[in-house]
Amino acid sequence: MTDHQTWKFETQQIHAGQVPDPATGARALPIHQTTSFVFESTDQAANRFALAEGGNIYTRITNPTQAVAEERIAALEGGTAALLLASGQAAATYAILNIAGAGDHIVSSASIYGGTYNLFKYTLAKIGIEVTFVSDQDDLSEWQRAVRPNTKAFFAESIANPRVNILDITGVSEVAHENGVPLIIDNTVASPYLIRPIEYGADIVLHSATKFLGGHGTTLGGVIVDGGRFPWSEHVDRFPGLTEPDPSYNGVSYTGVLGDGIAYVMKARVQLLRDIGAAVAPNSAWLLLQGIETLSLRMERHVQNAQEVAEWLDAHDDVATVYYAGLPSSPWYAAANRYAPKGVGAVLSFELKGGVNAGKALVEGVELFSHVANIGDVRSLIIHPASTTHSQLTPEQQLVAGVTPGLVRLSVGIENISDITADLERGFAAAREVVARARAEA
Repeated sequence: MTDHQTWKFETQQIHAGQVPDPATGARALPIHQTTSFVFESTDQAANRFALAEGGNIYTRITNPTQAVAEERIAALEGGTAALLLASGQAAATYAILNIAGAGDHIVSSASIYGGTYNLFKYTLAKIGIEVTFVSDQDDLSEWQRAVRPNTKAFFAESIANPRVNILDITGVSEVAHENGVPLIIDNTVASPYLIRPIEYGADIVLHSATKFLGGHGTTLGGVIVDGGRFPWSEHVDRFPGLTEPDPSYNGVSYTGVLGDGIAYVMKARVQLLRDIGAAVAPNSAWLLLQGIETLSLRMERHVQNAQEVAEWLDAHDDVATVYYAGLPSSPWYAAANRYAPKGVGAVLSFELKGGVNAGKALVEGVELFSHVANIGDVRSLIIHPASTTHSQLTPEQQLVAGVTPGLVRLSVGIENISDITADLERGFAAAREVVARARAEA
């Protein structure tokens, strides 16, 4: 079969990692709904447990259905290998725990998803990992000032949720590499169709596959992609977990046995996934693949609709501010043209002139938009971040993350654009009623 690396994106998203089933000839990918796999001999079993040879052991660690999804996502991101997990939060957690432990330090942008912020600020702190948040991710000197001798990684989102600020991936990666640490990028909002962070210097890419990769709001999943370029073996003292013998595998050194290209992701699989077990179900992997097969088509429509909605909102009398890097007024418009020339995705946010109460009325006044805590669905979604997705943050932390009290976030779906704007206008009418009533009562 043709090497998938020679295929274009649209072909890879359908074919990479899969051939017709050799046992049955099935063209569609089978769901291998099994917990375990038969060994041909005791020697084979021993070799697989010792990492002396590849192969399936137990679905918590590997499964043929999961493996196709991993290979396909790695191909789409331009990475060497991937690990599919049960959720995006599991992916973010494993990405850090794979190279950091008690006494270590991470530098992260503050413009990140609220759940990731909580993970970094509170949960990692409980196990001794400290995180410094860069308030202005565009200021490369702030990244540099945050570095410590025990820093193990930089972390950011390629397109931040909810302000849609575009990261200078090349600039931040250069600062990271000058300090001997990898750059980990959450590429959930962009998807590999819009941005491939590894091409700009990122070392590790992760996704909440629940969102645009799956695309239909049906299936939880997360994925970590190894870029294969970071020289772990040149930083033995900083990354002993990768370079020194692992006593749980009879003294195996991951970089020594596997090389720098896949050591990171394989350690996450055979150590963290083995011990913590945030495994993805075979059926979930299969469902995510159904979404990936149409990723480019969906993203094209998402971007088309989101751009039109952003321009429509920008001209609307009831809107104070629109946050979307596809607008020339955005401070990240130039970065968007550099890193995401196909478009900046389906997520945008805006502030109403009527404030918090108007924003809540708009959310409750729409009908086509679904009021849910999700993005990346083919359906249009709406939410008030300050009271939901970012509600665990203090008001000060919310502002640093770009969440103001009256902010409304949209994940624009692939419906007809006239139906989308008509529904938003219905919400604006409800918001105006609330503002008028408040003025009358005053």
